[in-house]
Amino acid sequence: MNKPELLAPAGSFEKAKIAFLYGADAVYVGTSALSLRTRAEVQNDDLANTIKYAHSIGKKVYVALNIYAWDNLYDEIREQAQMLEELKPDGIIASDGGVIEILKEIAPSVDIHISTQANVVSSHSANFWYKNGAKRIILARELDKNQIKEIVNNTPMGLEIEMFVHGALCFGYSGRCFLSDFLASRSANLGDCAQSCRWAYNVYVEEANNPGNLMPVEYDDKGTYIFSSKDLCLIREIPEIVDMEVTSLKIEGRLKTEYYLASVVNAYRNAIDDYIKDPTNYDYTKYLNELEKIKTRGLTTFYFNDRNNKDFQEYEGKQYNPNYEFGGKVVETNLDKTTIEIKNKLCVGDTLEVIIPGQIECFKFNIDELWNPETDEEITTVNPGKAGQTVKIKIPIKVEENWIIRRKK
Repeated sequence: MNKPELLAPAGSFEKAKIAFLYGADAVYVGTSALSLRTRAEVQNDDLANTIKYAHSIGKKVYVALNIYAWDNLYDEIREQAQMLEELKPDGIIASDGGVIEILKEIAPSVDIHISTQANVVSSHSANFWYKNGAKRIILARELDKNQIKEIVNNTPMGLEIEMFVHGALCFGYSGRCFLSDFLASRSANLGDCAQSCRWAYNVYVEEANNPGNLMPVEYDDKGTYIFSSKDLCLIREIPEIVDMEVTSLKIEGRLKTEYYLASVVNAYRNAIDDYIKDPTNYDYTKYLNELEKIKTRGLTTFYFNDRNNKDFQEYEGKQYNPNYEFGGKVVETNLDKTTIEIKNKLCVGDTLEVIIPGQIECFKFNIDELWNPETDEEITTVNPGKAGQTVKIKIPIKVEENWIIRRKK
């Protein structure tokens, strides 16, 4: 049984370090304004540091250059391709045929990965890209498991297959959407999606014989979220996916927090390793319990098990699990007190959970004391009033730098 790569998003160098700490084998990042998450850009120095750090610990970095580019962007694309040829990431994610031709010309030493934006849904399409220089295909999210098996079984051994297992779904076809451009003049296909599908809408019905007489279709006082989808979650299906021998399992979310990254990567890392170690006793519920603590929306298997599945719309538009939140990140440890960077209000008496890398069970404890890190004065509460604000706390177990702490409300 081959162990698949666990691939995590990284919107910054710091997030990449968190992803690697919690078990990711590789991360994917954006660069400049030429990926599909322009707010998750990794600047050139940050990118160089991410690649250097990853390679020093035996991990990989893939860089997204996956916009559909207008002619006026090709000078910049050539510059980016030259930079990537020098930095030597482990792959460049692209979808536009013109961009791919530039990459083959200017960055020939870097593998090409065909983005999910290219909507590869068949072995025929995958083989086309392989013949045209692709090392890896990132499958469209809209496939079911039988279609994925068909592609894996009918493509060359040298072609790697990557699929999404967790994260936000798009109302468009694997991100090929013009709703944002139409409503907000922000093109999703140029990396500037306003996520218009997540907005609340007021919907009306008009009787054909009585034009202008608009009758509202009401859901609640916030409107209805008819375009918003639930989040993909295939933690239960990990045994089937591993057995398919897919090369890489991908988590969506370059804009997500370090807390989200640590929780999701840790859950899937443990799930994959536990199944390979003991296939007959795989119990997805303990991993799902962890994922449900940080879910941003409802969870769905989308089309993986059933092409007729309709349970993937998030009508209520819920954004967060209200019972848990990002508590903080360990930045310094010593024998008696730990300094953490706080992300939400902490008070004496609060219940915290330490997310331990490589272990699915968190360590729970209550805050008995807090100290001002500058004066060592004892305090009862602390608020994150500025970026990088810290507090000292006693944690009953040995922790390490960059471990993530969850606060239970």
